[in-house]
Amino acid sequence: METNKIKKHFDRDGYVYLPGFLSQENVETILTKLSAVIAEKVQTMPSQHVKYEDTGDLSTLKMLQDLQVYDPFFADILFDSTFTRLAEVLLEEKVTGKTLEYFNKPPRIGKATPPHQDGYYFMLEPMRAVTMWMALEEVDRENGWVSYVKGSHKKGMRPHIATNTLGFSQGIADFGLKSDLDNEVFFPAKPGDLLVHHALTIHRASQNTSLTRTRKAMGLIYFGVSAKEDVAAKEAYVASLNKQP
Repeated sequence: METNKIKKHFDRDGYVYLPGFLSQENVETILTKLSAVIAEKVQTMPSQHVKYEDTGDLSTLKMLQDLQVYDPFFADILFDSTFTRLAEVLLEEKVTGKTLEYFNKPPRIGKATPPHQDGYYFMLEPMRAVTMWMALEEVDRENGWVSYVKGSHKKGMRPHIATNTLGFSQGIADFGLKSDLDNEVFFPAKPGDLLVHHALTIHRASQNTSLTRTRKAMGLIYFGVSAKEDVAAKEAYVASLNKQP
């Protein structure tokens, strides 16, 4: 898709779907690097950067945060890559790469991601940020596909309340309105397919109901340089989350 069309779709819908953004070869390289980090560094990573569905059970690993800190390969992806340049096109300004994350939903126990807006966590003014989600293996209804509420980025921040979902502590309090469900679009994805959404776009992901399949993905977050972060409030919020069991 041409750059101007990508930007048009993003501005209209609050998200854009880019199939085949990375080749299978590039995806395999990412998976190999991820496997090395998991094998060599997870045991010594701070608890705030590692989350499990069943604490300490590596087979239930759910999330790794700030991978750019642990391997220069991931730092290069976050700070100087086609992902970085895409974020600049969508936000129409230079960007700051904030984090590169690994997500998984283990078979049978991978929980649903509650409907939320990333901007609720970001605490930015103005709210100029994008989140990128890349499938590292095939994703569909069974193992936890992602959905977006089309156009929801134009309607501001919705009220959020606490959830019991590790790694996604807040969810939209009144999700399920007719306008939500009528405009929700679900995305099956293949390895290398990329989804990008605005920080105000409502989205969620299904649980993994498969008995055998994982659901591995990579996430990247970019802030526009014009966005100002309430650092003190954000640090206090993150600290409160890390105190939770």
